[in-house]
Amino acid sequence: MSLRPRLLIVDDEASLLDFLSLLFQGESYDVETAVSVEDARRALERGSYDLVLCDILMPDGSGLDLLKDIKSNGSHNTAVVMMTAYTSTKSAIEAMKLGAADYVSKPFDVEELKIVAQKALESSQLASENVYLRRELEQKYTFNNIIGKSPRMQAIFSLIERIARTSSTVLVHGESGTGKELIARAIHFASPRSTRRFLSINCGAMPENLLESELFGHERGAFTGAVREKKGLFQEADRGTLFLDEIGEMTPSMQVKLLRALQEKVVRKVGGTEEETVDVRIIAATNQDLESRLTTGEFREDLYYRINVLPIHLPPLRQRREDVPLLVDFFLQKYCRQMELPPRQISVEAMHVLEAYDWPGNVRELENLIERVLALSHAETI
Repeated sequence: MSLRPRLLIVDDEASLLDFLSLLFQGESYDVETAVSVEDARRALERGSYDLVLCDILMPDGSGLDLLKDIKSNGSHNTAVVMMTAYTSTKSAIEAMKLGAADYVSKPFDVEELKIVAQKALESSQLASENVYLRRELEQKYTFNNIIGKSPRMQAIFSLIERIARTSSTVLVHGESGTGKELIARAIHFASPRSTRRFLSINCGAMPENLLESELFGHERGAFTGAVREKKGLFQEADRGTLFLDEIGEMTPSMQVKLLRALQEKVVRKVGGTEEETVDVRIIAATNQDLESRLTTGEFREDLYYRINVLPIHLPPLRQRREDVPLLVDFFLQKYCRQMELPPRQISVEAMHVLEAYDWPGNVRELENLIERVLALSHAETI
């Protein structure tokens, strides 16, 4: 399709069609015209349009019928702006209910019409981009990208499918590099919350005061450097999912604040007095033995039981060596595509070496190795 937006103008006035064609061609549109509803339907069968500008009152029917056709045949990314020579609130309301992007009355102001058309086009393009990005994310974080045929991984896949249907808190335990965040994202995108945001934060990567501000937000002037009000991740992830990585690194005082947010489902900004109700699913992760930290007092028992409602334990790669060939093949294909390389293979001898290695860095270490080898080697067989 041309990079210029495609516009279909539907009107039974030949002089108006000529005028609008010249107007929008001057605005860098590819313009086609139709003098009837049937003419417009044939044009829509021949190709797709980014924008349709359609009169409501047509000689062979209503422009609203054409609008219904456009929205019912899968052309959801086609923006439709309706025109009429009669100011009718009823028609305007009906058009908007049927999915029209906007509505203009004749005689219209030329500059206003151009603005309405541009806004309708931009909104449609943004919606299309959002759908594309969401599909990309869903594809990236589906179970298909969590590789494993071993019995332990198959059991985890089954558990994730059951967990995803709930809103209960999840605690993912596993060594560094086992894919804890990937599991969390898979749960989110398989859940009823998938249309909402998935946000993540590493609880061990920042001091307590900054972590509190990141989680709950802050008011302007709450501390030095707080020059404006800020929303926290709890507010930003409302009705979505918040992933708390390395929760075992959280200080005891911060644990108290998090526990209250989970129990009461309310948060208060740093420096604020008002509480905000939030609906957030928490998925926490750790590479530590939290139960042993309970006895030392480093981790609160009440918080532990609050987050450990649905536990998932990810095995290290050395405990599922049968998955190594699958992972190697997956990463070979992934990075050959990214680097625009022809398909590469790995020798039997090299695969045996990879399967025998203990992989202290787990899947992340294996992925980094494959990426590095492909970047440095030109051999067809590794």
